[in-house]
Amino acid sequence: MSDRKWISASNVDAEISTPTAKLAPDDQKALEEAYKQLERISYAARLTNLLGRQVELAGSFIPERARKVAGRAVEKALQAAMHVALRSLGKRATGVGVSKRMHRTLATASGAVGGAFGLASLPVELPLSTVILLRAIADIAHQEGEDLANPETALACMEVFALGGRTPTDDYMDGGYFAIRTLLARTVSEATRYVAATGAANETAPILVRLLGQIAARFGLVVSQKISAQAVPVLGAFGGAAVNYAFMDHFQSLAHGHFTVRRLERIYGSTNVRLAYEALHLCEVGNPPRSEAAPRLQAISPG
Repeated sequence: MSDRKWISASNVDAEISTPTAKLAPDDQKALEEAYKQLERISYAARLTNLLGRQVELAGSFIPERARKVAGRAVEKALQAAMHVALRSLGKRATGVGVSKRMHRTLATASGAVGGAFGLASLPVELPLSTVILLRAIADIAHQEGEDLANPETALACMEVFALGGRTPTDDYMDGGYFAIRTLLARTVSEATRYVAATGAANETAPILVRLLGQIAARFGLVVSQKISAQAVPVLGAFGGAAVNYAFMDHFQSLAHGHFTVRRLERIYGSTNVRLAYEALHLCEVGNPPRSEAAPRLQAISPG
């Protein structure tokens, strides 16, 4: 591992000379779009829009056997994704426009297999879909200016899997984007230091196992919804393909939001971006932004 200095979103405030700054108009629009991607549309809602209300009803009960199979599949899928994240993301920088379509096609095809063979195919289909998805997330990160050779970027790609696990009972403070990032922050920081210091890509290291466990707790919610949708008898291979298309589309949307926020944090500092993000939420729920939550002072150039 080289002695190159990595600049992360967690320490980027130290790189910004102006402690409080208003976002430039284009960046404010980008943040508003990121907010929509990260907060407004759940995977369950995408499935309902795509396949109808029967998907909502199918999700009301999952047999215990299916839960156990899903839990093992989630663990295997995230281990495979972590392996790829730590070993090979820095060796590639594909073009996002073409790659995005390719990833969706591959994920749709794997979903068709899952739809045709049902729960029995999940231990094979889910790791494959998850690795394909990780590649798509990495391409989006690269598009937003991330260095894929930076171990923190690799782990930021893994964070996206935790962002999708929202439920109707989550409120903004418990299940919002920054709440989830805060929950993972210490483990991600420790894992980044471990990988940077050792140069190792050992997914069984305790700190990486802990991080995978935290991600799995939320990623597993989305996988349960995915299983519920694919379990609807009339859907079959076509339905499985559609479910995986929605799965890929959902996480690509989250990745766009996540890495847009990180890009803005590198420009304005994490505190300023979080305050601007929270102000969007306060406006959405009908409360005027608090004076201490609203971005302040003169706009700075994003250059």
